[in-house]
Amino acid sequence: MKSNILKLALVAVVLFSSQHIISQEFRGLDKSPMDAAAFPSDYRVADKLVKITYSRPQLNDRLISDLAPNGKVWRTGANEACEITFYVDMKLGSSTVKAGTYTFYTIPGEKEWTAIINKDLNVWGSYFYDESKDVARLSVPVSNSDEALDAFSMVFSEADNGVTLHIGWGTMRLAVPFKK
Repeated sequence: MKSNILKLALVAVVLFSSQHIISQEFRGLDKSPMDAAAFPSDYRVADKLVKITYSRPQLNDRLISDLAPNGKVWRTGANEACEITFYVDMKLGSSTVKAGTYTFYTIPGEKEWTAIINKDLNVWGSYFYDESKDVARLSVPVSNSDEALDAFSMVFSEADNGVTLHIGWGTMRLAVPFKK
């Protein structure tokens, strides 16, 4: 009799435990999915120079200036602040950036944007941006393209003694140079 009660109790525990596992809810896809760009971009090449991880907001008939206001520090994407990893020492303008992982912020403007490398990591947005933790800054001119991109996008290309980070959104384009 006692063994039957123990068996029933064990069955009840298993059923209730499995019900909890079966009822687990998973979130849907983010509205601004996470993406990454690296150089070299070929996944068969293990030795990277740089990699950037960011989320890709969509314009959806909105203005860039509504999502990334001119003159205000921006997380450079959506959700968490964008993070950039250098696998070798690089230069942004005249400032040397040691190999490592940093936050990549920008300050949008009509004619130029400021690219910022900052020591903070694992931060949400730019709400707690601390200028005293900046490692490097560079003003980069804005150009325009005939092709409009609804999704915020980044890609690297090879450049003389380094790489260029290309940023595009709507018809706005930036080219941020990094030198070895």
